Amino acid sequence: MNADTRELAADFDLERLTPEFYADPYPTYRALREHEPIKRLPNGSWFLTRYDDLVNAYKSTKLFSSDKKKEFLPKYGDSLLYEHHTTSLVFNDPPAHTRVRRLIMGALSPRAIAEMEPNLIALVDRLLETIAAKGDFELIGDFASAIPVQVIGNLLDVPMEEREPLRDWSLAILGALEPVISAQAFARGNKAVKDFLGYLEILVERRRAKPGNPERDVLTRLIQGEDSGERLSPGELLHNCIFLLNAGHETTTNLIGNGLVALSGNPAQKNRLIENPDLIKTAVEEILRFESSNQLGNRMTTEQVELGAITLSAGTPVTLCIGAANRDPKQFADPENLDVGRTPNRHLAFGTGAHQCAGMALARLEGAIAISRFLARFPGYAMVGPPVRGGRVRFRGFLSVPCVVG
Repeated sequence: MNADTRELAADFDLERLTPEFYADPYPTYRALREHEPIKRLPNGSWFLTRYDDLVNAYKSTKLFSSDKKKEFLPKYGDSLLYEHHTTSLVFNDPPAHTRVRRLIMGALSPRAIAEMEPNLIALVDRLLETIAAKGDFELIGDFASAIPVQVIGNLLDVPMEEREPLRDWSLAILGALEPVISAQAFARGNKAVKDFLGYLEILVERRRAKPGNPERDVLTRLIQGEDSGERLSPGELLHNCIFLLNAGHETTTNLIGNGLVALSGNPAQKNRLIENPDLIKTAVEEILRFESSNQLGNRMTTEQVELGAITLSAGTPVTLCIGAANRDPKQFADPENLDVGRTPNRHLAFGTGAHQCAGMALARLEGAIAISRFLARFPGYAMVGPPVRGGRVRFRGFLSVPCVVG
């Protein structure tokens, strides 16, 4: 067995993944943690799988840069995808990152999020009512993906009748972040950025003419800027609106979908949560750890870095494997098993440090309300066919999960 795991670690290449890996990456992650936790990949980049190494990289923002201009240029060239991903909040360092993050956080205050709860409950209950009437349903399309699209649509105050393309745009743009992409995926991503920018230009003009409440309307807040006079450029404004939808949509869809599938496969834990609904907050944290919605992060070293006995030179691309770190036995007891009451649970699903997810409180609220109310309404739900994975390594989730209410 030990020889097999050594071989699994030795053969790992992020650019040549197998169907078995996409179905279940965790045996490979375990092998890497045990045998090559700081793994040099064939393309010259490094792949980190230990919890402590990820925390160190997240918190050392001057040594591990999030700026992707150098890294993304060979992949995207002079394209709209390059323009988008190098302008987004998540792929920039302070002070640009700090400036945009501060504007967004102002509209995601604890009070603003608390005020969203009644509407969120009403949305979830409407979806559950529709599912009850159908009996057979598709977990992702009928439920998991419908929630964050509406929440982010509300945050940007996108008219209800104009929201239909949002999910497809998001999937196409985020799909282009995979380690290797086809010409078709590249073309789809660029078209999605183009179409999304065109729509947002119209939306921004409308909002300039008729501003919303900056305490709740993120778009109005980004347009108006800070009281100090701090403003986003037109490009920063548009691209960070796209980022907001993408960040809030895909990861929360995966949180809800992964959670309900994982609970279905762990009936003892599902029943424990149904019988003890006050465990929902720790259950959401455990789902985030157990099946992290976002599995990979990326950094670039800015100077020579020592990691254990390994020296990384300046300008070295580094992949942070969140999915592996969140199952590191040195941080989590019995990490391969789902425990809805796990505490403490210092997972890295939202990152940590300066780049910790700005929308994590909202994602937690969405996950808690969606999963708890789903379980209360349909405690006997069951899958009636094989779930279809998204076929991606960076964002781990499902495209479809056929179910019955039970």
